[in-house]
Amino acid sequence: MRKLLLTAAAVLTGFAAHPAGAQELNLYSSRHYDTDERLYTNFEEMTGIRINRIEGKADELLARMKAEGRNSPADVLLTVDTSRLARAKDMGLLQPVESDVLEQKIPANLQDTDNQWFGFSQRARIIFYDKKDVAEPPQTYADLADPKYKGLICIRSSTNTYNQTLLASIIAHEGEDFAREWAAGVVANMARPPQGGDTDQLRGIVSGECEISVANTYYFARALRKNVKGVTDHVDMIGWVWPNQDSYGAHVNLSGGGVAAHAPHKDAAVKFLEYLASEKAQEYFSAGNDEYPAVKGVKLAPSVEKLGSFKADEINLAEVAKNIPLAQKIFNEVGWK
Repeated sequence: MRKLLLTAAAVLTGFAAHPAGAQELNLYSSRHYDTDERLYTNFEEMTGIRINRIEGKADELLARMKAEGRNSPADVLLTVDTSRLARAKDMGLLQPVESDVLEQKIPANLQDTDNQWFGFSQRARIIFYDKKDVAEPPQTYADLADPKYKGLICIRSSTNTYNQTLLASIIAHEGEDFAREWAAGVVANMARPPQGGDTDQLRGIVSGECEISVANTYYFARALRKNVKGVTDHVDMIGWVWPNQDSYGAHVNLSGGGVAAHAPHKDAAVKFLEYLASEKAQEYFSAGNDEYPAVKGVKLAPSVEKLGSFKADEINLAEVAKNIPLAQKIFNEVGWK
């Protein structure tokens, strides 16, 4: 009966049927980067395990896994940002993983306290500015709320997971009252209502709509590596600040994954996660998508190296994730759209 249920689910999800005993892995992924293709093909070549992929937006995949329940064919969930990984855990969509490889290679602050998810790449959320017009750019996240920057800041909406996790980390470090005052201050300093993605915040500096923006590092590093419309031709005008270098360091969010709660191919799922922590896979994350590896000592892509070294916030992201509902509540209260 179990096999029949899984076969039916496979048909419904679009997975091709394979002969009994064939090694395979069903991957649900919200990572939308073409460069990840090399990650998958390399794993298949190394292990002989075929990867069947279902790709979509994170929230859609979580809802799908929830609806599929025990009959879900998903083996691995791969997605971006701590908030979504924490949500998947809270929804009962993941299971604990026992792996010495993951425990040893992935830093403790980049993994779930119950081993239900692990981070495999990092992106720092930092401050960018117009080098010509901003003589004294903000040096900390707190500075973004300083009235002297009124009307200068471009930043994404409060529904963006990167901003939610950033505010959740500020709550963890500074407390709820400080976080609320900070969020209100940033709203007061916005040059325009929140709109677009991180690349659009960089384009806002180029167009003159704003002089300061907040974005993840890989969006800018990508523009250093290849042509990004509206940014690459003007990278020389954009400077960057690694925030909070004299205190707890720059906030990082991550891309990560976990084994699905009802994974029909659990052994293959664990093997895939362990592969993502390997040196070769970690180099792909950096070279292919301009991210920082989660594993220490892995070579950085030239585009990432150009950003220079920095002190990263090493707060446990699993603890930060607990503050995300409060962060959204604060955003709503202060009118951060």
